[in-house]
Amino acid sequence: MRYAFHDQLDGVFSDLAEICRQVETAVRLATEALLNGRVELAEQVISGDAEIDAARERVEETALQLLSLQAPVAGDLRTVVAALRMVSELERMGDLAVHVAKIARLRMPHCAVPDEARGTVERMAEVAEDMVARVAVIIDERDVDQAEEVRRDDAEMDQLRRSSFTQLLSDEWTGGVEAAVDLALLGRYYERIADHAVAVAGRVVFVVTGQSRINA
Repeated sequence: MRYAFHDQLDGVFSDLAEICRQVETAVRLATEALLNGRVELAEQVISGDAEIDAARERVEETALQLLSLQAPVAGDLRTVVAALRMVSELERMGDLAVHVAKIARLRMPHCAVPDEARGTVERMAEVAEDMVARVAVIIDERDVDQAEEVRRDDAEMDQLRRSSFTQLLSDEWTGGVEAAVDLALLGRYYERIADHAVAVAGRVVFVVTGQSRINA
């Protein structure tokens, strides 16, 4: 019976990693839509979010069944509860990719990102996508060392966010109010994707080590 339980639990983590890979694709496509004015990619991200939502529901259903039918304790209980929290974080990351895609769609046929801010947005997107990709590996392999790399990436994201605000508030900003609002929102969306990635990585650390936080 316990072998079957652990097989199901491993299946939950495999499903979590797959959801994470779906989120990674959503972030990448939303960014491409944003920077290159590709409306079809924006629509693909927006419509594809339903698939991520459905996957979240399946994981939640399986995890709740494990809780009710197997009554796990100690480390097993910790793992099931962590999975429930992780899938919520992953779904929210998908939602944030949709928000990026919606800004891209809103400004079509023009690009929402002025040339003067393009470099910063490109780097924020690269960091966010890299963090999501790392998280998929962390979930798959229960890799605590990779979790520390995610924390370091988040520090760069925070710095990029501060730099973007400095740029928007500078007297040299020529992009106008509408673009400034868009960029403030985009910065927030990418930053929150990074925050959720750190949270998921931290939950894997918790599952593996029993410690609730990634080492500073």
